[in-house]
Amino acid sequence: MNFSLNEEQTLIRDSVAKFVAGRFDAGRYRDAVKTLAPVDTSTWQQFAELGWLALPFAEEDGGFGGGPVETMVLMEEFGKGLVREPYLPTVVLGGGFLRRAGDALRRAFIPELVAGRLQLAFAVEEYDRAFDPAGCALSATVDGDGFRLNGVKSLVLNGDQADHLVVLARSAGEPGDEQGLSLLLVDARAAGVERRAHRTVDGRQAAEIHFRDVAVPATALIGERDRALPLVNQVLREGVLALGAEAMGALSVLLDSTVEYAKTRKQFGVPIGSFQALQHRMADMFMLCEQSRSLLLAATLKVAANHDDAPQAVHALKAQLGRGGRKLAQEAIQLHGGIGMTDELAIGHYFKRLTAIDALFGNADQHLRAFARLAG
Repeated sequence: MNFSLNEEQTLIRDSVAKFVAGRFDAGRYRDAVKTLAPVDTSTWQQFAELGWLALPFAEEDGGFGGGPVETMVLMEEFGKGLVREPYLPTVVLGGGFLRRAGDALRRAFIPELVAGRLQLAFAVEEYDRAFDPAGCALSATVDGDGFRLNGVKSLVLNGDQADHLVVLARSAGEPGDEQGLSLLLVDARAAGVERRAHRTVDGRQAAEIHFRDVAVPATALIGERDRALPLVNQVLREGVLALGAEAMGALSVLLDSTVEYAKTRKQFGVPIGSFQALQHRMADMFMLCEQSRSLLLAATLKVAANHDDAPQAVHALKAQLGRGGRKLAQEAIQLHGGIGMTDELAIGHYFKRLTAIDALFGNADQHLRAFARLAG
């Protein structure tokens, strides 16, 4: 695929790469994910000052006016540095809904987000309904001019630290119905909201959130009442693309680290990279990396162009990342030998992050089935 970045996109890539270069240290990252500690607010403010929080928002809303390609460029560099800050839940997901909200919500919240004073989370997952927005059971019953929320959301990324939650709730019908879903912007500190923080498989943080008779005004509605599913699917596609770009950054680091290790690690007096069998395995890793990159570029460009088969391309990307990405990461650990299993080496942290990415927003098998349905 013939693809090259324009001048602005190149500047974004270079600025992010310079920021994350040297910031990742296996020991520091290992210590950071051991406890349920808040993300460093000074780093988040630096994101705001550098303009990264404004990246996907329209210029009239105080943003940069970027799109999926600009987000891809930034997230790939974040993936290389294992950046922990909640860019995905706040800017890509939460911000994705705000960009499509009414004028009042956009004017009230986007400037706060861009300035680094607002963090968001998207509460969509529920127990026994993994990556099934239509299966939402959390209820939003009409209460005067507003709603009352009751139910539980699981695995809410940044849910323990967010100031506001974008909550997918069932305002009509039964779980499984594609109609009857609504999106509500809820104050995370409202009466009746209980947040229980927990660690994910990669050591990062999420939350289980209980809603007990939580009052939400009608002005907090995002989009049309009872017709939220198309909007949810649209924003989730952007979220999968962002995750794909982050995974691509992690995969490139694993590949480069493994090749470099093979050049320096000696066995029988020669570098292990001189063994033909290991050369073949590293060549396979390279092929997996390039296949993933091609699918990422294709899906990103199709989403940016609002192409008819953009959903299909996104499903193909997520399926490839789940299967090919896992294979590449396993090879990286095995080719590093026993040291690849240690917590001190960065390889293991990238492997855990890729494992978490595979599970987020549907695993490889789920997306492969969705791809097959669309392909007919």
